[in-house]
Amino acid sequence: MSHIPPLDPRVAAKKGFRESEERLKRFWTEATVTPEDGGYVVLLDGRAPKTPAHARIRLPTEATARMVADEWAAQGEFLDPGTMPATRLAATAIDRVSQTREPVADEIAAYVGSDLLCYLAEHPTNLVAEQDRHWSPWRDWAARELGVTVTATRGIVHCAQPPESLTRVRDLALELDDFALTGLAMATPLLGSAILGLAVQRRALAGAVAFDISRLDEAFQERQWGIDADNAERTAARRAEADLLDRWFRALG
Repeated sequence: MSHIPPLDPRVAAKKGFRESEERLKRFWTEATVTPEDGGYVVLLDGRAPKTPAHARIRLPTEATARMVADEWAAQGEFLDPGTMPATRLAATAIDRVSQTREPVADEIAAYVGSDLLCYLAEHPTNLVAEQDRHWSPWRDWAARELGVTVTATRGIVHCAQPPESLTRVRDLALELDDFALTGLAMATPLLGSAILGLAVQRRALAGAVAFDISRLDEAFQERQWGIDADNAERTAARRAEADLLDRWFRALG
């Protein structure tokens, strides 16, 4: 999504979480969490790390703050931002999504117009059956639990969805706080589906399971032709991202 960066950051921190090409040597011994102004902040030896916009990393729940603190605590001699996705989520929510909530919600809603769950294969028969088995229940769930009705089609020809469904998803997104909205904005393109993203956000579906549901076509091709090592590595990284987002939503409560 254009308004937020990916979870895999190429960011370094220096007494904070600032963008830099410089490798930062660990300067703290202990990462802790403490209540502050109705939320929780992460402290590194009593000092609060900052976002790229120099804001304190204040999170809404103790569990989310613990996720961030654990990332800082787990660092080795040098900081590795690529191992700090929860910190990245927090900084993105604070610096960027808080300032662009409506455009972010618009982008999430736009996915309903071409949601993965609405485009089923025409053949082969076993893939068609697999998609029906795994995708139909979540379209039904969206209609029943979210009030979002979508129409499925076979093939790749565009199938217009009811405008009220896009509006409903936008409204649901805007009901979320900045931290949950950030998670949804990252889950939706990862899964190719606003419906699956909302299912994970609402804890109706585990992140890793949603990811597997989202890649039925790819998994089918792998069973037919084998798995390329590079693709396997990318898939593992994306599944780990889905799992991280699942833990993020659960930590938000």
